[in-house]
Amino acid sequence: MKLPRRQFLRLAAGAAALPALSRISWAQAYPSKPITVIVPFAAGGGQDVTTRVMVEPMRVSLGQPIIIENVTGAAGSIGVGRAARAAPDGYTLVAGQLGTHVLNGAIRALPYDLLNDFVPISLVATQPLLIVAKKAIPADDLKGFIAWLKANPGKAILGSTGVGSSGHVASLFFQRETGTRFQHVPYRGAAPALQDLVAGQIDLMFPTAADSLEQVRAGTIKAFAVTAKGRLSSAPNIPTVDEAGAAGLYVNFWAGMWAPKATPKDVVTKINAAVVTTLSDSTVRRRLSELGQEIPPRDQLNPESLGAFQKAEIEKWWPIIKAANIKDE
Repeated sequence: MKLPRRQFLRLAAGAAALPALSRISWAQAYPSKPITVIVPFAAGGGQDVTTRVMVEPMRVSLGQPIIIENVTGAAGSIGVGRAARAAPDGYTLVAGQLGTHVLNGAIRALPYDLLNDFVPISLVATQPLLIVAKKAIPADDLKGFIAWLKANPGKAILGSTGVGSSGHVASLFFQRETGTRFQHVPYRGAAPALQDLVAGQIDLMFPTAADSLEQVRAGTIKAFAVTAKGRLSSAPNIPTVDEAGAAGLYVNFWAGMWAPKATPKDVVTKINAAVVTTLSDSTVRRRLSELGQEIPPRDQLNPESLGAFQKAEIEKWWPIIKAANIKDE
């Protein structure tokens, strides 16, 4: 039977619209099952704690359970790699940070592309590092500390959480900007490094506020500055690097959330809305503040802002890392 031309065109148009309608209805139905968030570090660490603070309010917002899967190894690249290979359906996300989504790209040969294999969802939290030293250092402020380092080139010992970690890379930036030189000893975590700093076995560190504020408040180590433009609300007595005499020495340890590339835009929008709602919750804000975290302004909590910020961080840190010839050990 030969259909009239008008009827044929109407049926063809309807058939062509089916895939689009199917995609729309699928996105509207999201989420219809539990969501997994990969944390590429061990349970109990800073990234894990921050993510766990987030997931319960996000569960309420999205209406589905959120399961945290800790996938450790290779400075987070194993977990991030698993996320890169996951189905782009919004049911596998990855909680990353400065190390996993910027620094690793200059240090390791990764089986994925940090910018092209992921879709940004949102920046989650930021925290500057602290410039801290053992109590026996004969300096009372950052200017005096820099003068002491210059008077003792190559003698001081820096502790970090590993080669290519934020504290290590921050120390390279610090040395370049201040004209100082010191040795580097990598540790297997912040706790043993801080323990040696308190004991006087090493001289300085660039730890996150979350890792070191307890020791600063206890008076067991000296804090010379916070590597940010503004003071920490959780430690308002510590001056900024600008105030302390090392203007522009900004290092921001930040956390964000990504989905695999090709995840539908409508799904990303729904997840982003859940993140934004969660970060407006007073309990979440208070808990993150207690951890030394700062919540970005509302206009920075969108996929576009995270994507632009990640690119800017790559442009800032990769040349410093490559100039120092830091490689995966």
